[in-house]
Amino acid sequence: MPHTADVRVEAWAPTREGCLAEAVAALVESFADPGGAAPTGTAGFDVPPGSDEDLLVAVLDEVVFRLETEGTLPVEVEVTDAGDGGLRVRWRTVATDDVELVGAVPKAVSLHGLRFDRVSAGWSCAVTMDV
Repeated sequence: MPHTADVRVEAWAPTREGCLAEAVAALVESFADPGGAAPTGTAGFDVPPGSDEDLLVAVLDEVVFRLETEGTLPVEVEVTDAGDGGLRVRWRTVATDDVELVGAVPKAVSLHGLRFDRVSAGWSCAVTMDV
């Protein structure tokens, strides 16, 4: 990104839920190299119903929140439709002490330029993270 305090993350997948999982992986890989770290924990949360963009923001906000409060990062992500317009997210985690940080750590999701759409090959999203 032209602004040094921003990182742009893009992801795509055949399904909406898969695209969200790929966005989480892309976010983590933008600042950490979890390559050889074996998952040591699990976490899960539900996201209340909302627009596709709101769901994307909520899931990425949770990554930042857990990074700041628990010192953990998701390395295996499963996102499923909760059946009510919301989502169920489950992930396996590693401690930040067990990975190499290779970039600026995200602080927040920016709503500027946020995109989450159905495309011909499935789903695509793009989001800017404040770092």
